[in-house]
Amino acid sequence: MQEKQLHSGGKILFFNKDYISEFVYGGIDGAITTFAVVAGAEGASLGISVVIILGLANLIADGFSMSVGNFFSTKAERDAYERHRQVEYWEVENLREKEVQEIREIYAAKGFQGELLEQVVGVITADKDVWVDTMMKEELEMVKSDKTPYKTAGMTFISFLIVGAVPLLSYVFVGSGPAIQKDLFLYSCILTAVALAIVGSFKSFVTEKNIFVGIFETLFLGGIAATLAYFVGDVLEKLFL
Repeated sequence: MQEKQLHSGGKILFFNKDYISEFVYGGIDGAITTFAVVAGAEGASLGISVVIILGLANLIADGFSMSVGNFFSTKAERDAYERHRQVEYWEVENLREKEVQEIREIYAAKGFQGELLEQVVGVITADKDVWVDTMMKEELEMVKSDKTPYKTAGMTFISFLIVGAVPLLSYVFVGSGPAIQKDLFLYSCILTAVALAIVGSFKSFVTEKNIFVGIFETLFLGGIAATLAYFVGDVLEKLFL
């Protein structure tokens, strides 16, 4: 019942399920890379303004870079599909007997034989579009994705910005007083952990793993990245500052 509610209407909660993977991986990358910048800056004992500047610069630049990469990756997949599809159309029109035999071999391998096999072959080859679609799926193992390059890039960028901004919130909305400022990194750690836990729960829907496993993996990777960045910052601060 719960799974049916989550996936009804083509959505997982309030997200289009076709693009949930872009939201998840964009969010994870955004949170981890920004938090790594914050941790590195803290390790180097840099000021609040420097943390914000470095964090925002990383947020915009890396988010844009990741979305552009996603755009070209999705576009390349769609272009490759269309290119192979046109080749199949040419082969159907110019190498008809060869392509008919390939359909016959494909369905013979699935267990069809005799008159039933010939009926299946006849039905498929009677419609050129169905024929080409069958060849694309069965021979080339290629299925056209409904995702568009612009939407995948947009979801990745938005997710990167929203989730990636979380580690910076405590610094941007810093309160007054040395006690509060002293604990900014702690607040950032807590906020980032919460954000990664939420994204990790969505990740479990994409990978179809246990929700607690998804949360643990996301928090673990984020913790490793932050720890490495913190100690690298600390070492560089001692060497050069």
